[in-house]
Amino acid sequence: MSLSTSPDRVAATPPAPDDAAPGRRLASDEVRRGVFVGGIVVTAAIFLIGAWNRRWIADDGLIVLRTVRNLLAGNGPVFNAGERVEANTSTVWTYLVYAVAWLTNARLEYIALTLALLLSVGAIVFAMLGSGRLWGGAVGGLLLPAGAIVYIAVPPARDYATSGLESALVMCWLGLLWWLLMRWAQADSVRATGLLTLGFVAGLGVLVRPELLIVSLLALALIFFAPIPRARVLRPLLVLVSGIIPVGYQIWRMGYYALPYPNTAVAKDAAGAKWGQGFAYLWNLVGPYLLWVPLLILLVAAVVVARTTPRIPRERPVGWRRWQARLRSPAAVVTLILVAALALLVYSLRVGGDFMHGRMLLPVLFCLLAPVAVLPVRLPHGDPDNRWATPVALGAWVAVLIWSVLAVNITGTGTTIGRSGIVDERAYYALNSGHAHPLLAEDYLDYGRMRAMVTAIEDTPDGGLVLPTPSLMQWDVVPPPLPIPEGGVGHIVYFLNLGMTSMNVPLDVRVLDQMGLAYPLAAHTDRLTDGRIGHDKSLYADWVVADAGMVDRHPWLPWYFDEDWVTEADTALSCPAIQDLLASYRSELTWHRWVQNFKGSLDFAAFRFDRVPQYAIEQCGLEPPELQKPR
Repeated sequence: MSLSTSPDRVAATPPAPDDAAPGRRLASDEVRRGVFVGGIVVTAAIFLIGAWNRRWIADDGLIVLRTVRNLLAGNGPVFNAGERVEANTSTVWTYLVYAVAWLTNARLEYIALTLALLLSVGAIVFAMLGSGRLWGGAVGGLLLPAGAIVYIAVPPARDYATSGLESALVMCWLGLLWWLLMRWAQADSVRATGLLTLGFVAGLGVLVRPELLIVSLLALALIFFAPIPRARVLRPLLVLVSGIIPVGYQIWRMGYYALPYPNTAVAKDAAGAKWGQGFAYLWNLVGPYLLWVPLLILLVAAVVVARTTPRIPRERPVGWRRWQARLRSPAAVVTLILVAALALLVYSLRVGGDFMHGRMLLPVLFCLLAPVAVLPVRLPHGDPDNRWATPVALGAWVAVLIWSVLAVNITGTGTTIGRSGIVDERAYYALNSGHAHPLLAEDYLDYGRMRAMVTAIEDTPDGGLVLPTPSLMQWDVVPPPLPIPEGGVGHIVYFLNLGMTSMNVPLDVRVLDQMGLAYPLAAHTDRLTDGRIGHDKSLYADWVVADAGMVDRHPWLPWYFDEDWVTEADTALSCPAIQDLLASYRSELTWHRWVQNFKGSLDFAAFRFDRVPQYAIEQCGLEPPELQKPR
């Protein structure tokens, strides 16, 4: 690709004819710069308004806020006090919300909403700034919003510009990295501060979201092997600066949580393969909006414009240094961001995508569109090379605008969870909570049986295990055995929707889930082959009755329980491997425990057992218990 390497200008002016007035050239530069800056402002404003009009906090977004509440209360980075479980996928997002909450003491939902909006808009700005640098040398060209318009027109992009999830942070990190890489590629000389800043940002990817390790490694490899001044000093410094936080946190995580990655990855078996579901997820996003249309149009336009954009001469070294020098170039950065998009796409396809419409593919779309976030429309100067570039670029820009107007209000996926398991989460929760913009935890009290849960806790001061009934409207409370200490034993709520549940109860109420996001016992069960994507773990409640030590006999045990299953679950819990798992996150964190966790973290990550208590007993080689109804 024939791309600009100008480091200082957004839109460079071509060599002016001898009779051109200096004042006219200056005005022309100012017009181009004004169009570029104006395009950024208008696009960012449209995105901000669109995101605000679809504002919400997802149930999964509330999960993060429960951890922040525990941090603020001094319980540590945990979901339930006394249990070291990393229930949040993004480390940076958790601590960013916590830092702002600690500084401002503002309501957590409003902090998450504000941060997400700012980061989402920042992502678009960074993408356009990086693309502006890429195309800055387009002779006489106006840099018009193109790929950025495509991105913000896709409804899921506006949905997850808020949501309380880390999606906004992911996009902002990708946009910032793209911009910093393009600045680095175009700089006349590499400064130590700029290089180390770039390395630091690139190294944070794995803490923004684990799969972004792919992007981090690609970026760091490109920077490391490119020419570096004072390489004997700066290369080791680059490795140190880029790795000190992610590597340091990884070491701490393995000792504290006894896992090499967040517990969410265990619960969702992120290492598993579901290619068929992955392709269904891809079409669920691409199909309704005909996304391939703008992507193809912008690809053709980018190729045509790049082939007709003159190169800025640069000194070319010879031999190996010539190949090395190519690594610090706009073309190399564009290649990196496209390869990163492809790698993230393959990863998403392999794990089966997600249950939230479009969310997992937004980083892929963002990376694909970053190089053409703005598109140069070159003004005629009598240049024969410009014969095709101008009409193609202008036609592509108009086509993209037309597509965006048509796509902006298309409904991609309905509010009903069908066979694919994919749903429009924002629309689903807006419908089922009765709030057009569910933002606060109490908004979700209007979601099915949430108020009944709060009532069940208030009506049982002795505590117990709170379980949803098969009727889907009420709750059963399995009582603790006698004698009950003064003040009760506390409550344990066992329910799938962790966010709305945990944010509507005090921190002394333990909240666990069948899927295992906050309950490692469930997370380490075998994956259900035919389960809904992202929900393919489901631990039987018999395990929780036994684990919590509640009364395991009728009539105190709800009618739909089999006493023998609870007995078998109690026996299975005595399995040494399961006991080691429970101790890894429940026992006191001494130095000895930390070392054991660190050494065993990989084994803990790989450990799985059958959710049927009888089969778990067989797996462990335990003696079966005596049952009331022998099998």
